[in-house]
Amino acid sequence: MNTIGRPFDDFRALLQTMPEADAGQMARARARQAKLACAPGALGRLEEIAVWLCGWRGREKPLIMRPLVAVFAGNHGIARNNISPYAPETTRHMVDNFAKGGAAINQICTVNDLGLKVYDLALAYPTEDISLDAAMDERSCAATMAFGMEAIVGDTDLLCLGDMGNGSAAAAAMACLLFGGEPEAWLSPAAGIKGGFFERELEFVRRAVALHKPYCAKADAFEVLRRAGGRELAAIVGAILAARMEKIPVILDGFAVTIAAAVLYKANPRALDHCLAGHVAAEPGHRKLLELLDKKPLLDLGLHLGEGTGAALAAAIVKSAALCHAQMASFAAAEPAAEPA
Repeated sequence: MNTIGRPFDDFRALLQTMPEADAGQMARARARQAKLACAPGALGRLEEIAVWLCGWRGREKPLIMRPLVAVFAGNHGIARNNISPYAPETTRHMVDNFAKGGAAINQICTVNDLGLKVYDLALAYPTEDISLDAAMDERSCAATMAFGMEAIVGDTDLLCLGDMGNGSAAAAAMACLLFGGEPEAWLSPAAGIKGGFFERELEFVRRAVALHKPYCAKADAFEVLRRAGGRELAAIVGAILAARMEKIPVILDGFAVTIAAAVLYKANPRALDHCLAGHVAAEPGHRKLLELLDKKPLLDLGLHLGEGTGAALAAAIVKSAALCHAQMASFAAAEPAAEPA
C-alpha cells in the first residue's frame, strides 16, 4: 500500500471500487433453501446468513474451511492518566497469555475449530495522549492500516476481528466525533471497577473531544481515526477493507472493533455490507452504535471482555448456517422411494 504523498488517498480510492456480493449466487441460494427438508423460514437467521455467505463467497454452497480470529493489540497514551485499574503493561501480559493458550479466546477458538493470530502493534510505544495531541500522524496511521490488511493472508474465508488494550476512551472519543453526542452517551463504567477510574476516564475523553472536534468537523473519518484512535483500531480498519476487496465475510466483535468499522461506514455506508455483528457487548454505547450502523447482533450474552470472544462465538453460528445450507437434503431427496408395483 503506497503511503507516499497524501497517506489516506489509496484507502479512499479503494472505498470507491469495492466489490459487491454476487446477486446471482444469492438468488441460487434462496432457490436451494426453498427445496430443503424443512418448513420455509424454519431456520430463521441461519437462512439469511447462508444467503449472505453465498453472495460474498460467490458460491451456491460455500463451506467455512479456514476461519480466523485476528486480535490486534495496542496501547494508548491516554491510559497514562490513571483512567483504568489496568496499566498499559497489562496488554503485554494478556498478549503473552494468548501465546500460552490461557485466555478465553484460546478456549473458544479451540472448541469451534478457529484459527487465531494475535498482532502486537508496538506495545512498548503507546500512541500519543489524545487529550493533548493527535494519537498518530497521517503516515503512521496509514501504515498501520496497511499492516492490518495483511490479516487476510493465508486463504482465510471468514475473518473474526478482536482487540486488546485499554481502548475504551479512544472508542468513546471516536464515537463522539463520528456521530455526535456527549461522552456520557458512549462511555460506561466497567463492571466491578471502583475508585474514581470512570470519572477520570470521562473527563479525559471530554478533553480529547474538545481538542479534536474543530479539526474533525469538516474532515473525513480517517482524520477522526488518526486523531482519536489507536494502532489496533487503525489495523482493524485496514483488515475490514482488505477483506472487502477479497470478498471475505467479516464478523465484528465489541465496541472498539465496531467503532473502527464505523470509520469505513462514515466514508461509505455500503462499506460494511460484508460484515456481521457477532454480538452486542454489555456497554450501552455498543448497542447504540450497532443501531446507527443498522447491524443486528447474532448474540447478546452480556460480554464485555474483548479479545474477539463475541465474534468467535458467533463464528460457530455462521459455520452452522453454511453447513446446513450446503448439506441438508431436499424434500425430494428425503422422501422414501416408492414401492415397486
